[in-house]
Amino acid sequence: MTGFFNPQGFLTAMRQEVTRAHRGWALDSVILCNEVSKWMKDDITTPPSEGVYVHGLYLEGAGWDRRNTKLIESKPKVLFELMPVIHISAQNNISAKDPRLYSCPIYKKPVRTDMNYIAAVDLRTVQSPENWILRGVALLCDVK
Repeated sequence: MTGFFNPQGFLTAMRQEVTRAHRGWALDSVILCNEVSKWMKDDITTPPSEGVYVHGLYLEGAGWDRRNTKLIESKPKVLFELMPVIHISAQNNISAKDPRLYSCPIYKKPVRTDMNYIAAVDLRTVQSPENWILRGVALLCDVK
């Protein structure tokens, strides 16, 4: 996804494919869901049964605890941290979102404008999501 010109279109196409695979689902009610793995790109050998694996995203404004798969305070003098592989899929929107998850925006470039916004993924955290909002934590496809 990090190398695509139009990553929003890629995620929309994935949503459409998942919707078609499930009879009775309406595209309008299907939302993106995600799970951050403990693995890096080289550790994964098979594609997911549904959805896509995304790699190459950088976390800005926080650190990532790979063992516990959650946001942590960033290490001193570390601006960007490479994220493990994220499994992004789609599900029928039938339940409410967990309020303890931080809805982390993904941007194409470090310049955070609506033109560079792609989507948001939910990240686990011990602190309240407001803590990470105030710090401006985001995922970036490109750090240059």
